[in-house]
Amino acid sequence: MHSFVLLIWLTLCAAQDARERHIGNGLTLGVGALALVWLLVSGTTWIGAEAAQGGWAVLLALALTLPGYLLGRMGGGDVKLMTALALATDGQHLLGAFIGAAFCSVMWMLLVPKVWLHVSQGVRERLRYFSPEVSKKLPFAPFVLVGTILTFYWIH
Repeated sequence: MHSFVLLIWLTLCAAQDARERHIGNGLTLGVGALALVWLLVSGTTWIGAEAAQGGWAVLLALALTLPGYLLGRMGGGDVKLMTALALATDGQHLLGAFIGAAFCSVMWMLLVPKVWLHVSQGVRERLRYFSPEVSKKLPFAPFVLVGTILTFYWIH
């Protein structure tokens, strides 16, 4: 059940990021605050890992995302998203989500130039930030969602 709620949250973040190239603070900071309160009250992360694992996951999330943010390759919402995900899960899930997101984004960049012209105009308009012509800085949250789904499937 906890994984399902986490996936719903990531889906909302992914949809907003794909449409607007922005993830609202209500989604990232709000869930991050709830996950932190859960961690402090229960002594475990949202998925049941020990509190120390959640703390290490936060450090890992910051280590993986802050360099990208400082280099202009990631947005602040991406940093907050991964930090909130770290508070809710553990290092193994966070690393799996990050690796899965990186793999999926590379696959997207390799495949989309070949298939983009065959996608319907309506879908291309809705996913305009995924267009190969627009930017090399793709929305990250949709890839994190896919990476998290793959990680849950792999681990469970």
